[in-house]
Amino acid sequence: MKDFDVLVVGELNVDIILDNIKAFPEIGKEIIAEDLTVTLGSSSAIFASNLSSLEINVAFLGKIGNDSFANLINETLIRKNVNTDFVITSPQYKTGLTIVMNYDMDRANVTFPGAMDYLGEDEVTDKVLSKAKHLHVSSVFLQKKLKKDIVKLFQRAKKMGLSTSMDPQWDPEEKWELSLAELLPYIDVFLPNATEFKHLTNCTDIKSGIEKVKRYANTIVIKDGEHGAHLWEQGELTSKPAFLNTHVADCIGAGDSFDAGFISEYIKGKPNLYCLEIGNITGAINTTASGGTTAFKNFETIKDIAKSKFSYHF
Repeated sequence: MKDFDVLVVGELNVDIILDNIKAFPEIGKEIIAEDLTVTLGSSSAIFASNLSSLEINVAFLGKIGNDSFANLINETLIRKNVNTDFVITSPQYKTGLTIVMNYDMDRANVTFPGAMDYLGEDEVTDKVLSKAKHLHVSSVFLQKKLKKDIVKLFQRAKKMGLSTSMDPQWDPEEKWELSLAELLPYIDVFLPNATEFKHLTNCTDIKSGIEKVKRYANTIVIKDGEHGAHLWEQGELTSKPAFLNTHVADCIGAGDSFDAGFISEYIKGKPNLYCLEIGNITGAINTTASGGTTAFKNFETIKDIAKSKFSYHF
């Protein structure tokens, strides 16, 4: 018996979200944002929180500082029923922070990595891995020390019998240096969005990217915004349409919420096409409230939003 369904290894930071901004910032000028939200940020934490709201038993391993932002992160994760026993507090580094400037369906971010730059693969011990059924890693490009040995981490997880998933997220340096040939054999579900996948494979379209990695990939799930999501498995590429929200609050965390929906069913052994559908609906639910976790208060709330906003029944 395992203590946790899913162990999330990833970055932890606070989001300061600015909404209703009248213009884009310019050097030497000041502009006004009419709304402000200070909340738990980071793709990994949004994924973990919303996965927990889907009634999955989740533990988190990440690195934070010893400051007020760290307190906010710990308190929020605990309130979301995410186990924080493996979160590492370091007095040496400051907790990470992201400034998010929302502009309709898009946003501009500025991130201070802080402590999340210094989480090492060796800190994800075999003892911790042994407590979970599934390992998920997000935002590897924001975690430079972890990225260096990311293949080794997934090798260890697979050797210990865990199923695995990864959402690489955006590379702020736009170098996209990730050896998919070495990494993908150890990842059961790879979860980039369409833009990230094209950059990672150095291809201009999804099909060409699939051709490039299919020799060593297992299951690839590609999030594609209003175009839904695509699933490649066993040599076939299939798609499911998005659930479109006509009144979007914002899209912060929509991809992470998709991941949570997909993995919530994947670890139960459900067919991947069904997991894709659940990913699409949870991604859409995310857009009904500001921030990445607001719409995911609990499973009953999630089901109510799915039914009332999208006529979908879990």
